[in-house]
Amino acid sequence: MPEHSENAAENMVSGIMDAIADKLPKQKSVRFSEEGSVSSQAKKLFGGDKSVHHILGGGKSADVLLWRNKKISSSVLGGATAAWVFFEWLDYHFLTIISFVLVLGMAIQFGWSSFAGMLNGSPSNVPRVELPEELFANIGAAVGAQVNKFLGSLQDISCGRDLKQFLMVIAGFLVASFIGSWFNLISVVYIGFVSAHTLPVIYEKYHDQIDEALYNMLGLLGSQYQKLDKGVLSKIPKGSLKFKKSQ
Repeated sequence: MPEHSENAAENMVSGIMDAIADKLPKQKSVRFSEEGSVSSQAKKLFGGDKSVHHILGGGKSADVLLWRNKKISSSVLGGATAAWVFFEWLDYHFLTIISFVLVLGMAIQFGWSSFAGMLNGSPSNVPRVELPEELFANIGAAVGAQVNKFLGSLQDISCGRDLKQFLMVIAGFLVASFIGSWFNLISVVYIGFVSAHTLPVIYEKYHDQIDEALYNMLGLLGSQYQKLDKGVLSKIPKGSLKFKKSQ
């Protein structure tokens, strides 16, 4: 039964990818390179000949995302799903869960110390939970570095002269704002978490069909952008901004 269900899921995904590839019109006029197949041309947009495992950074995190160990990956995804169900479907709040966990921990330690003292005649040393300070320092430094890197890249795009890249980033933020109006933050994080645990492994298995579909889609976007550039963007006057140095 598990093998039959797994084969049925793979056949369903393969059929979906074939249907998407067939419905997209073939863009023969748009070429990224003179030689190579459609799959190799599309791969140049996503890291060249590097494997999906290498693009994800390698190591244990990439193994979890690519389901190298199905028990660990399913446990991580199941834990995230359980947390989402607690917060969304059962309408629990973060403060409520934290309070319940702290009450349970204190009750266990109280019972341990009380019954151990009654049995042994002397108070027992209950183990204490202590988190290392270096853990919080490392987490803060890592988060701060990523935030500064993200803000720096946004400022580079804003101050640059690449109008196409600027418009793509603006469109991405508008799409994110629309998604945020449909779902709350927890649901958005959960959707991203599930996507991170499903899309890479699907791409690894069906990369040829996905590459072809993406290549045809990029061809459509490229042709539409050329029309927009020829009809609207090229008519916008481009002025140079000069800043005077303050003495």
